[in-house]
Amino acid sequence: MQAANLSAVTEFILIGFSNFPHLQLMFFLLFLLMYLFMLLGNVLIMATIWSERSLHTPMYLFLCTLSISEILYTFTIIPRMLADLFSTHRSISFMACASQMFFSFMFGFTHSFLLTVMGYDRYVGICHPLRYNVLMSPHGCACLVAWSWVGGSVMGLVVTSAIFQLTFCGPNEVRHFFCHVPPLLKLACGVNVSTVAMGVGLVCIMALLGCCLLILLSYAFIVATILRIPSAEGRHKAFSTCASHLTVVVVHYGFASVIYLKPKIPQSLEGDTLMGITYTVLTPFLSPIIFSLRSKELTNAMRKTFLSKLFLRSS
Repeated sequence: MQAANLSAVTEFILIGFSNFPHLQLMFFLLFLLMYLFMLLGNVLIMATIWSERSLHTPMYLFLCTLSISEILYTFTIIPRMLADLFSTHRSISFMACASQMFFSFMFGFTHSFLLTVMGYDRYVGICHPLRYNVLMSPHGCACLVAWSWVGGSVMGLVVTSAIFQLTFCGPNEVRHFFCHVPPLLKLACGVNVSTVAMGVGLVCIMALLGCCLLILLSYAFIVATILRIPSAEGRHKAFSTCASHLTVVVVHYGFASVIYLKPKIPQSLEGDTLMGITYTVLTPFLSPIIFSLRSKELTNAMRKTFLSKLFLRSS
């Protein structure tokens, strides 16, 4: 009987936007523009860092890698979501659903780990400036980036394998616009569903809280060091190097905490869908804007790199 039930569910149906029939065109245009803007912003950041030698520093290497993880994360979810907004058949195969979950968790947690690494970079730069070149050597930076990707891959593998070893008895309607853990757990059956749900939740929460605590610890030391700087100009200059990273951290972990730490109470399909938009569309959309506007060095480099090329072509 269990094997029959397992083989019966060969695909899932994503019904996240089914309760917004009159708004689907507006959602499509809005999310498409936000997605294209996010792609353009991150590509501009990467191209600027690549072409401007003054930005070939650990901080901007990490930012470039962060942009890559953000592009890949949104590519895992948003194109499929946009296609489903204009489709009447919103089915996704069992394997495609598992793949989407793996890559969304992989790139999402890689993003979190990279934000933690960037916090450590700012801690070393402000609290131990004389040892910065030693602690943040090219080899050291490459290892930090590599371990961030390895950590994200492990998280994706652990979560996906735990969820998709469960038995899905039907129905197969996923109350979301992509393959996310909570709505899939509601479709699973068996005695070990609650155990898997608790285990996956604890792993995700512990990983996010661990990253968040490391960032908070880094900034506690940073603030203590900045307060000891005698001049106001020096304090402002030191803090300005952290402003964009700190803002993105607040946005990223603010939305993540709403998702993972919210009370386990019944919620409408509309509420689940709108909540999902915050961390799949809104957060990636805001990230390049924050880094571009809050980092004067990056903004000036963008103007120098691209405006100069435009003037040369026009002349």
